[in-house]
Amino acid sequence: MKSLFSALLLAPLLALAAAAHAHDHSDQETKVDIERHRAMAAAHEAAAKCLESGKGHDQCQKDLQAACKSLAIGKYCGMRHAH
Repeated sequence: MKSLFSALLLAPLLALAAAAHAHDHSDQETKVDIERHRAMAAAHEAAAKCLESGKGHDQCQKDLQAACKSLAIGKYCGMRHAH
């Protein structure tokens, strides 16, 4: 019952957040998003090449974090996966 109440309470808040996020972007904002995605893709490609070269996971992760600084939220540069 408590979880049902919580779900009913949170549903309108989630809908409001989704509506706020769904606004139209200007052409300039879209161009900035495109460049950010390309930069994140390049950082992930460099991380893959780092791992292929035999460097350790920790070193490649540090390199990825440095390359993604101010590009994405969180320390995984917009992508996290299980090992």
